[in-house]
Amino acid sequence: MSAQSDGSQKGSFTIDVLIPAIDKDMGTLPLVIDSLRRYVQHRIGTIYIISPQSDGIRRLCASKSCTFVDEKTVLPITKKQIRYGTARWDRSGWLYQQLLKMNGDKISKASFFLVIDADTILIRPHVFRKDGKTIFYYRNWSQPEYFRTYRKLIGMKAPSPKSFVTHYMLFEKARLSRLKQVIEARHGKPWYNAIIQNINRKKQFGFSEYETYANYLYSMQPSRMILRKSLNKALHSRASSLTQKQLGTFAKSHRSLSFHQRRVYQIAKNQQHSAK
Repeated sequence: MSAQSDGSQKGSFTIDVLIPAIDKDMGTLPLVIDSLRRYVQHRIGTIYIISPQSDGIRRLCASKSCTFVDEKTVLPITKKQIRYGTARWDRSGWLYQQLLKMNGDKISKASFFLVIDADTILIRPHVFRKDGKTIFYYRNWSQPEYFRTYRKLIGMKAPSPKSFVTHYMLFEKARLSRLKQVIEARHGKPWYNAIIQNINRKKQFGFSEYETYANYLYSMQPSRMILRKSLNKALHSRASSLTQKQLGTFAKSHRSLSFHQRRVYQIAKNQQHSAK
């Protein structure tokens, strides 16, 4: 597959990678790992797979030279302590996974770490740092509730005109840690409890870790951020069914593919379009 480079070669800048995953992600997870090593244009230190105890994911980590992290060791709370749902839907695990990502500064040994969803595959070269600035990939689709929760947590309106919910993002440990300190100082409680208690529990999309972190940085120093279109495409086919020719065709107009298995994302998109 031929692809246009973003104009950078792998150099001395090293990042770690965090991928929260569960057993149902096994169909895409190996491809995600392979795509990172092929297309991330920086040295990768350690790829951490954060997961519940799983023999299958442990074997995958061993075969792909990744480090398995038991999700119960990442936060002082477990998924069972998050009650976010109704009789019709349960988003507790979805929120818990976001909180795991936000404590990635306690896992990564590198000063920067890339978080990527376990259903998203890179299909073109990606650069995440250039000239001392972090590159953020964006799109135009988001959820209004993400910004309402941001205002509650931070005390100000989210400033960015773009959406940063693009399935992967480079975090800087020092700045992520500062964000959590700001939340704790404002609410007088651990940052994760502040998030859990400030979401609208009647809404299925109550919080975004990507939107929160990127908007916090944008409010502080937008000049240290470079914005690029994400060019992500959502597919509902099996990732393993795509041929190299098909991937090459997609790569001409997209940077990544996401293989969503949950109908809730499509429902949310339909609801948003119908509301316009």
